[in-house]
Amino acid sequence: MKRYADLAPTPRTILTPGPVEADPRVLRAMSHTVLGQFDPEFTALMNETMEMLRELFRTGNRWAYPVDGTSRSGLEAVLTGLIEPGDRVLVPIFGRFGHLLTELAQRLGAEVYTIEKPWGEVFEPREVIEAIDACRPDLVAIVHGETSTGRVQPLEAIGKACRERDILIVVDAVATIGGVPVETDAWRLDAVVGGAQKCLSVPSGMAPITYNERAEAKLLRRKRVERGLQPPAAAAEEPPGALAAAGLPGSSGAAARPESAAGPGSAGHAALASAAPKLQPPPSSELGGSVIRSNYLDLSQLQDYWSPARLNHHTEMTSMLYALREGVRLVLEEGLEARFARHRRHESALVAGLEAMGQRLYGDPSCKLAVVACVEIPEGIDGESVRSMLLEQFGIEIASSFGPLKGRIWRIGTMGYSCSKRNVLLLLVALEAVLLRHGARLEAGAAVQAALDIYEEGSV
Repeated sequence: MKRYADLAPTPRTILTPGPVEADPRVLRAMSHTVLGQFDPEFTALMNETMEMLRELFRTGNRWAYPVDGTSRSGLEAVLTGLIEPGDRVLVPIFGRFGHLLTELAQRLGAEVYTIEKPWGEVFEPREVIEAIDACRPDLVAIVHGETSTGRVQPLEAIGKACRERDILIVVDAVATIGGVPVETDAWRLDAVVGGAQKCLSVPSGMAPITYNERAEAKLLRRKRVERGLQPPAAAAEEPPGALAAAGLPGSSGAAARPESAAGPGSAGHAALASAAPKLQPPPSSELGGSVIRSNYLDLSQLQDYWSPARLNHHTEMTSMLYALREGVRLVLEEGLEARFARHRRHESALVAGLEAMGQRLYGDPSCKLAVVACVEIPEGIDGESVRSMLLEQFGIEIASSFGPLKGRIWRIGTMGYSCSKRNVLLLLVALEAVLLRHGARLEAGAAVQAALDIYEEGSV
């Protein structure tokens, strides 16, 4: 019989655009005892998490809670709730995740319009606004921080334009929440999706979201409550076809209990027990209209679970909620402005070091995302070999890229707990050594000295 060793993952320095190193205090929080999902102590933690998420998203929205699943589950939940078949959706694309939003909207039956920028650039707000006026969408879905290209899209003017035109705007802030400013209310954003495994330094598995009353109004128009949760009176008010589909008493197609079935031991009871179940055809009204086409990702049901009603939806991911609560608590303890400044400071040191090493940064510098540096792989250097040696010899992981940038750039993330002076200096030393081993010509020691200059100046 095969025996398996104790789990002992090798410690790594993770400098990718996600996941990043989890804060040790977050990992400690995950080790606490499991509480029942309706234990008053646990529901109090749920309420606290919602309060903290409102501060994180800088919003007064009632609804700010996590969707259980990776960041993509949050994107799918919001889009599934807000896009009805036939809706017109505009997606401005400037990297991989704009293409993802397009695919998600298409799968939901939307009529999807797109505009594109070359990877490494972002849109001037007027370009998006002109596209909005040209196609008059019901909804705009846009990425804030595009980790595939290391760019950040200005949103304030776009959000204002959508509000003035009564158009919903959904924002993918997976890479930016907790690392750079995300102003949900000030930018007039209707729904925002964040990520746990990036600037929040929480393991992947929860997607914090927020949405306002405008978005909620559309959710409520599409709302259905699970039949198994409805009280008898509510079920009796359902359309006959819906009752028939569930096989409930009172429906025209249901196998009603015979009046002679008086109780256990009676002839009627025996006859009922032996009777074959009657097959019911699916009524057209059961899932007709604009019902939200996912149960697990149905925000209209999830918000009932997170409300004082605590209407059961699924079993909450207890330990992951501990992790998210602690991760957001740590963000707020540091202070959002101080945290943004920390990310800018270490970005400055990293960029200074890379440039002193002779490396070229990819993309338009005017829209660089502070938490991701994209570095052009030098000509004649095997980029994957460099990444492998960094991992094998120094225990440092950086990322490659996707699509048209695959094999052309490295992506270095400085996010959350991974964003530190130690990590920046260690990476510069290691990358210099590895590039020298690969035959690159560079001035040894210049990178670290340039980074140290930034740190000693105290510049942000």
